[in-house]
Amino acid sequence: MAEITVRPAGEGHFSVRVEDGASATEHDVTVSTEDLERLGAGRPPDAFVRDCFDFLLEREPKESILRSFDVSVIGRYFPEFEREIVRAR
Repeated sequence: MAEITVRPAGEGHFSVRVEDGASATEHDVTVSTEDLERLGAGRPPDAFVRDCFDFLLEREPKESILRSFDVSVIGRYFPEFEREIVRAR
């Protein structure tokens, strides 16, 4: 199981490191206030970003996750994202 470390890097911006023991990847992620309110289900921003990575890692290896992206693009690749991320807590 991968270890996900989320660090705030400015307003709505996060630095995420995913480690699995063998290697690690680094990601720059942004999330708008609107998306956090709509999809975050009351979670703190860093917990929401972590849940987004849990969602992604269930579907693809860490190396396939974009190095820089806004959370809003996840639904383009995975149509079930918005429905499932609201339920994740």
